[in-house]
This record gives sequence, C-alpha cells and structure tokens, in this order.
Amino acid sequence: MTVLTEAPAPTVPAPRIERRPTVVHIGPGAALRQSLTMAKRGMLTFRHSPQLLYDAVLLPIIGPLLFGSVFGTAIAGSLHAYLPTLVPGVLVQIVLTSSVATGVQLSEDIRSGVFDRFVSMPIARSAPVTGALVSGATRYVIAALMVLIVGFGMGYRPEHPGGLIAGALLVVLATTALSWIFAFIGVTVARPAAVQGMSMLVLTFLSFASNALVPVQSMPAWLRHVSDYNPVSHLVAAVRTLADTGHAGSDLVWSVLAALLVAIVFAPLTVRTLRNR
Repeated sequence: MTVLTEAPAPTVPAPRIERRPTVVHIGPGAALRQSLTMAKRGMLTFRHSPQLLYDAVLLPIIGPLLFGSVFGTAIAGSLHAYLPTLVPGVLVQIVLTSSVATGVQLSEDIRSGVFDRFVSMPIARSAPVTGALVSGATRYVIAALMVLIVGFGMGYRPEHPGGLIAGALLVVLATTALSWIFAFIGVTVARPAAVQGMSMLVLTFLSFASNALVPVQSMPAWLRHVSDYNPVSHLVAAVRTLADTGHAGSDLVWSVLAALLVAIVFAPLTVRTLRNR
C-alpha cells in the first residue's frame, strides 16, 4: 500500500530587519555630570586600593633627595644653592610621571571589559576617559604637595611662597591637560605593560631634554634647540619665575597654550579611538 505524504511547505525566509544603533543625544550638562560620576569611581578605587597612590607619595621623597645629592655640588656648588633650580624642576617631573598611571588604568579597564559595559550605557563617550583624567588629578595634587614638603624640609625657601603655590597649581592643571597624551596611548595600545613602556619613553624624552635639572647652556646645540621648544622647559621656567619673582612671565603663557593645544588635539583622538574599539 502506497502512503501518500504531504510535501513540506516551502520555507519562506523571514524578512530581514535592519537594526540601527540607538543614538542618544546627551547635552554638555549631562556629559559633565557623567564625567564627575566616573571621576568619583576612580577616587573610590584609590580608597579601596591605596597602594595605587604609593608612587605619588614615595617618588616625591626619593626624587629630590637623589637628584639633589647627584647634581647639587656638580652644578651649583652645594645642595642649598641648587634647591631653587631643583625643586621647581623635580615638581614638574614627578607630577608628570604620576600622569602615566592614567593611561595604564585606561588600558586595564579596556582589557578587563569594564569599558564595554560603559559603552553599552546611554552616557557620553567622553565621560569614562574624562572621569579617569579628573580622578588622576588627585595623584597630581598629592605628588605636588609631597615635593613642596620635601623641598621645604631640605631647606628650600622661595622668595615668594605664594608664587610657588600658584606654580604648583599651574603644574597640576597643565599635567591634567598633557595627560591626554597618555590617555590616547592607553586606549590605543592593547597591553597595560606596553602602555607604561611607551608612556615612559615619551616622558623620559620630555623630562630630560629640558631645563628641569641642568642648565641648557651645558647641553649640545641641537639639544638646546629641542629644550627651547619643549613644553616642559616652559612649564619649569614658569614655576621658577613665580617662585622667584611672584609674577607671571611669558613662559606661563606658553605653558598654558601648549596644554590647551594638547587637550584640543588628543581629546577628540582619544574619544574617537575609544568609540571605534
């Protein structure tokens, strides 16, 4: 007996639905609040892991003592005579060194998947990075205060203490803007160890090809030209002028312009790179 089976109905492909990402328009006020929330998250990280601040506390102690012992007599004849040159230079160097941790932390957040969760939220794309930079300013303030305390303990007495404090504030603000460079490296390079290595390479060149520790007259001609255009040299000179005279010189103007230029260039690059990731 032949069994008649019903032929299967032809499969009709389901209509393809084009899915478009939801675009959330966030105003400047909301973006600022979200950035401050992310900054609070970073500060809570310091609270739960205070060892992350050890370098901001210990390096300002070791740096002035080490550089003063090595360069003091050779450059100025004595440690006391070298302090007006040393303290502003070390202040800029150590605060800039603290900014490297910002890029490393960003790279660790991306590698661990934390940023994937942030991107899935209806928040401004710049909020996670801006919040990390703002919370990193806590490290800069601690490092600057430690350098001033150690310098005072070593016998440094500036002609205008108020000018020195204003110079330290200038260093913190300028470093916050310059840290966009290390934030860009942090969102570009995959591994945190590589981020730290590349950032230290950039920082070493900027720090030592400057007038921070030695007078530029002792440098070769080509290195003097590099130092003249180095923003770190202008920042150090601005702090020394404020501490010695209490007045803002042209170096302060150049330092502010350089910091603004770095922020204008690297902030959009960092946010765009993070969005593409």
